[in-house]
Order: sequence, then structure tokens, then C-alpha cells
Amino acid sequence: MTSGKVLIIGGGPSGLESARCVAELGGEAILIEKRERLGGTPDRENYAKLTHHWRDASEAMADMAAAVTSNKNVEVKYQAEVKSMTGSAGNFTVEIEANGAAESLNVGAVIIATGFQHFDPGRATQYYNYYSFPDVITLTDLEKMLKEHKVVRPSNGEAPKKIAFIQCVGSRDRQIGNEYCSKVCCGIASKQAIELRQQLPDSKVMIFYIDMRMYGYWENEIYWPAQEKYKVNYVKGVVSEVLQKGDKLLMRGEDTTMSRPMEVTMDMVVLSVGMEPSAGTRAISQLLGVKQNQYGFIEAGGAGGLDPVATSQEGIFVAGAASGPADLDDSIAKAGLAAARALASVRKVMA
Repeated sequence: MTSGKVLIIGGGPSGLESARCVAELGGEAILIEKRERLGGTPDRENYAKLTHHWRDASEAMADMAAAVTSNKNVEVKYQAEVKSMTGSAGNFTVEIEANGAAESLNVGAVIIATGFQHFDPGRATQYYNYYSFPDVITLTDLEKMLKEHKVVRPSNGEAPKKIAFIQCVGSRDRQIGNEYCSKVCCGIASKQAIELRQQLPDSKVMIFYIDMRMYGYWENEIYWPAQEKYKVNYVKGVVSEVLQKGDKLLMRGEDTTMSRPMEVTMDMVVLSVGMEPSAGTRAISQLLGVKQNQYGFIEAGGAGGLDPVATSQEGIFVAGAASGPADLDDSIAKAGLAAARALASVRKVMA
């Protein structure tokens, strides 16, 4: 039976925006989320402030969730996962399990909003001794500290005086197969460097980079203020290793601007980890039969390559970082487009 409902898989920012837009455009949405709460990665990873608007992440996600849960045209199912799907555009039968009970849904279109995961520095290689030295942490580790206003060295509980960021960890790396740029790491590192200087005004913060890639308006909003107002030191160079030296961390590499070897000691080293397709994105792609690109993200673009939310399966769309690295603004923009395209496909079949 033809259905006018749209199923959204994933309750993060792009899934929430997709559901809201479907409802506001006069459609009915069913949103399923595998956790017991909405908010996606910003909520799960305890983000402090959002780049680049500096808004409190918890507050922003709560507002997005409220816009969905308060809408009578959106049904939210928690602790829910897709188990199988049959049918075609306009008439999909989706078997799910929600709160331990099996359910069958009849929907006309599907939006995949299963997001991304942060690169694990110890997954394939011991990147910079992440699992060996407690004072080598990731952007997400630091984000939790910034949220709690308690930035300390894990090794001794003391506030660090010298902090270094190493860019492009898990991105732009041919050795592990992630040749792509993750888009947001440079901006997030710069944002966090500003927050560090705000919370620890006596600290010295350095960012070691291949080249800084400032996305959209981040050049003036984050990059230059970090240097000019907060005195963050940007060093163009390649860090080859991080070693323990007494109670400090010794960073070795090359200063590529000066073309000479480089050695510096730090209290804490932050690895700017990139974005990878989440386990949920990989699993749902195979389950629904949508094509993935060489990196495991959902391949978007449609036949002509100019539809950023179309997948290889008619009636199935993708939003947010499930199709590749994206910042929050782009994720939300694509979510709105996915909602419009999903509703259009349903109404076309029902006409």
C-alpha cells in the first residue's frame, strides 16, 4: 500500500532537522534513534560549544530535539534499529526493533542520517602513542574537559601550561586509506585553542599543521582571532613522533617553513582526529542496498552527480555526514533538502 510517511534513521542534528522539515512541509515523519535520547554525536560526545557560532552544544541539541518531539506530525521511536526492508519507492515495508519489540512500518521514503564517528588513533597504528601516554588526547577528549571547565593533564590532574595540537590525524593519510580532508578539524582545533586560552589564560597553545583549511567564514571568525587576540601559535610542520621525556611529552618532526628538524616539549598533546563513516552508516548502507564510496560513506549525487542527497536507490535519501565529512551548517542544510526531496518523491508516487 502506498504510504505518505517518511522514515528518518538517526536522531542527530541532520535526522532532527529532516524530521522537522518533513513535518513543517505537511508530511508525516517517523524518526528512529538507536539510543534512548536524541542529539547524536554532539550529545553523545559531550560537545562544549559549536563551531562556528559558539553556541552551547547541549542547549542547541535540546532546542532541535524539542522542535521534533513537540510536533504532532513526528513519531519518535527510541532504542530502535532497522532489521530489514522490502518494497520500493512509495511503498517500503521496514521491519524494526524498538525497545525490544518488533514492529513493521509502511513508509513511502527513507532518509538515512546515521552520521559519522571520530577517527580512532589506535585503530590501525599507534598514532603518537595515544594509548600509551595519558597526556596524548583527542579533540573529543579535550571537548569534554572544556565543557566541564576542567582542563587537566590526565597523568597528574594538573592544569597544562603548554598544549600542542597535531592536525590531520586520520585525514589526508594515504597510508591508512583516508586521503580525504575532514573539513572541520582545523576550525575545531582553533575553536578549542581559543577556549583553552580563555579557561587557562597563562597557558601556551601551539597548532602544528600541514596547511590550515578554514571552512566558510571560519577564517575571520576563528583563525585570525585565535592568533591576534588569543596569541595561539600556528606552526607549519610535520610531527613524526611523540615520546615521553620525564613528566613531559617530546614532539619530534620537521618545521617545513624553515626546512629544519624540530623538537619541542609539551605538557599535553591533542590529536585533531578526522571523520569516518559511523558503524551505523556502514551497516544501514548494506542493509538497505545503497552504494557506498571507497571510504565507506554513502555515495550521494544521483545519476547526474548534482543531487547531494540522492542515493543509488530510488526513494532513499541521505542527510548530513553519512555521505561524507560535513560541518553542522552543511548537515542541517542537506537535511532540509533531503526532507523536501523525500516528500516530493512520495507525493509523485501518490499522485
